Amino acid sequence: MELRQLRCFVAAAEQLHFGRAAQHLQMLPSAFGRHIKLLEEDLGTRLFARTTRAVSLTDDGALLLREARIILSKVSTVEAVLRGRSRSVGARNLKVGAIDSAAAGLMPQLLRDFRAKYPDVTVHLLEEKTFRLLPKVLSGALDLVFIRPPEKMDRRLECKTLLMETAVVALPRRHALARNECLSLSAIAHQPMIVPDRRSRPHSHDLTMKLFEDAGLTPRIAQLADEKQTIVNMVAAGLGLAVVPRWTSRMAVAGVRFVPLKLERFGAVGRLPLAASWLRGSRDPIRDTLLTVLEKRLRSYAKGA
Repeated sequence: MELRQLRCFVAAAEQLHFGRAAQHLQMLPSAFGRHIKLLEEDLGTRLFARTTRAVSLTDDGALLLREARIILSKVSTVEAVLRGRSRSVGARNLKVGAIDSAAAGLMPQLLRDFRAKYPDVTVHLLEEKTFRLLPKVLSGALDLVFIRPPEKMDRRLECKTLLMETAVVALPRRHALARNECLSLSAIAHQPMIVPDRRSRPHSHDLTMKLFEDAGLTPRIAQLADEKQTIVNMVAAGLGLAVVPRWTSRMAVAGVRFVPLKLERFGAVGRLPLAASWLRGSRDPIRDTLLTVLEKRLRSYAKGA
């Protein structure tokens, strides 16, 4: 019985869906299924009851899930302690990950203020999607990430909500609506919309869909895309409009104007959460120093969101 097999088992037990569990661990479904099969063979028992429609735990599977969580929690604690010991105060590198919106809107301000106080620290920044950043924190490849918090957060990770980012409309600069100082959802309801793919960007996808739903409208979806930069370039090419987080407007693209979205009522529907996440129980003086700078300056950063 190997730790990787246990991690695959716990992911499958919590998701009760092998495909989603494999995606969560960034594994090929075939490799993921092989780990589960080897674990069952090693233990000499079936851990899952599978049908064409559902996956459920057997009694032995439920027993193993309780014990596996304890084992993996202890392993994470030991790893965190050892990583903390290896990162002495003299270490001058910090590995940070951020979603594209935070990389464009938050990180330039935060790193400017951090570097002004700690010029000798080298910060390595990786821009990626949330579902790819979180496993890198668990593996130790990243020390800190700025993400859209998932509905179900891994218990091995700390997660602190920082701010709520508002929405704007990206539209071609020559579009008739581009002259407006603000736009309502009813004004763009009949316009072709470019929407992020929900599989990789659930928060951004739901931002558009729920805003229209809350207003009693249905968006006219003309194109699905993945990367924010791609979406903005599609807007510039005249393929449609897009509802995007406000900090996306800092991705300068010629021929695109970002207009504030006017909502009938204000609430969580029109706002996207941004959170910081790191390994629970880990000790890292450099990371904690960056978080301290962030906490002191967060109110001024949030004004631009």
